[in-house]
Amino acid sequence: MDTIFSSRAWATVWQYRATFINGLVNTLESAVVGLIIAMVIGFTLGLMATGNKRALRVIARVYVEFFQNTPLILQVCFLYYALAYSGIKISVVVVGFISLGLYHGAYVAEVVRAGIQSIPFGQFDAARSQGFGYADTMRHIILPQTIKIILPPMVNQVVALIKNTSCLFIIGGADLIASTYNFVTGESTGGAYGPAYLVGGALFFIVCYPLSMMAGRWERKLKARDQAQTDAKEAAA
Repeated sequence: MDTIFSSRAWATVWQYRATFINGLVNTLESAVVGLIIAMVIGFTLGLMATGNKRALRVIARVYVEFFQNTPLILQVCFLYYALAYSGIKISVVVVGFISLGLYHGAYVAEVVRAGIQSIPFGQFDAARSQGFGYADTMRHIILPQTIKIILPPMVNQVVALIKNTSCLFIIGGADLIASTYNFVTGESTGGAYGPAYLVGGALFFIVCYPLSMMAGRWERKLKARDQAQTDAKEAAA
């Protein structure tokens, strides 16, 4: 096994760099599709959690609590093997999409719920007094304001989803972690553990760090705007 400072190991990693690039592409593909599923689930559950029907609120709460309080890796294994033993043939890639979407849908739902509930309740009353129904109130008044609030935590969820694609390795996915593992255990490429995993980590960092910085910047701008509005109200009073 070569050390982390081995020039031969680094040369092998460079020679097979396409392996890591393909793994990153597969990771991003899984993340994008999983994010779309999570957004659909999350916004649906977020609206259910803030609606007037108790049954829908209970369903949303049960879903969120279940998926947030069980490990993603367990959900991935259960979905993959449960479907396989039930005679349902589904590819590892599709299982990955669904698993990531179901899991992160619970977190997106909480972000959406918190964003909606941060809007002053008086705006709901004002909308009703103008004849707006629930759907129109959400579409025209509440959600446009909510989007600005939930952007920072939503970007953080994107970062978490990208990193959680590594869980697909357990069922034989083709993500970046799986590609890295296959590289370091390969017959012709095995042994370059240190350089290979450093490159894998660096690729994750290159993708996730700018997104984390973006989320932090948006959050600071939001707080600064809120503080400016508070100061203006105090000055007017």
